[in-house]
Amino acid sequence: MKILLIGHSIIDHLENQENAYPGGVYYSTLGFLSYLKPNDRLALLTGKNSKSFALFERLYSKVDLSLSDDVLEMPEVFLHTSGKSERREVYKNIAENLSFAKLENLSQFDGILINMITGFDISLTQLKWLRESYTGLIYLDVHTLSRGLDENGKREFRPIPNIEEWLSCIDFLQCNESELKTIYDSAIEESAAEWILHRGVKTVIITKAENGVVAYFRKGEEIDYLKINGEKIVVKNTIGCGDVFGATFFSSYIRNRNNKLSLEFANHAGAVAASTVDLFNCARLPL
Repeated sequence: MKILLIGHSIIDHLENQENAYPGGVYYSTLGFLSYLKPNDRLALLTGKNSKSFALFERLYSKVDLSLSDDVLEMPEVFLHTSGKSERREVYKNIAENLSFAKLENLSQFDGILINMITGFDISLTQLKWLRESYTGLIYLDVHTLSRGLDENGKREFRPIPNIEEWLSCIDFLQCNESELKTIYDSAIEESAAEWILHRGVKTVIITKAENGVVAYFRKGEEIDYLKINGEKIVVKNTIGCGDVFGATFFSSYIRNRNNKLSLEFANHAGAVAASTVDLFNCARLPL
């Protein structure tokens, strides 16, 4: 199995902590590496630079970086995560769209996962090109595509521009409950999921933190769903859990083509990530 992962690597600054930490698709990479078998490969299309590479080297030394480009400045985010509400994010060095200049022979990949870490990871035009050029599975984690950007670098939720065009290019959509409202604002989750599925998406995955996950998907002419309850854990970490979830779900699904097994596995992986102190120090999760 060979997977292509696309998304920005960013430097995380956590509330009340002086140290900088690896972030962005670093945690998606951790999820994939925790699942992949010895002969599997992960190709990473991201931005990197020599000044900051030491932060990411623990994992990036284990993947194919030949599609990645050097950047002058890494994007940085200041995360405020206290309490149970949505975290607040302030960005600087917002990067341009990642370059597809080195991207050839897409048929070698069994799946492509795009994690919109900054919301500027790829453009709609680039996604359309991917869909036209690739017949395999494309997974999109909405992430910060759901947030706008003001002049001070703050990211606030807003309706995603041209969302129907984004949806028409993908097979799997991952979002949390807040992000779902930026796609289709409805008080009824099932209505939002049905609207998304009618735009071409095959499976809609809505993560709910401690309440687990629900997935809506087409079953013939009908729409069905699966709900997996959250595991009872002591939460010690809130960074990167959704990224781990997406990577483990997608890699599991590519191997077994089973929504239920993949949701259960990814739900467990997300719980392991949430119960792990200093997740950034892990080279592999005990799954």
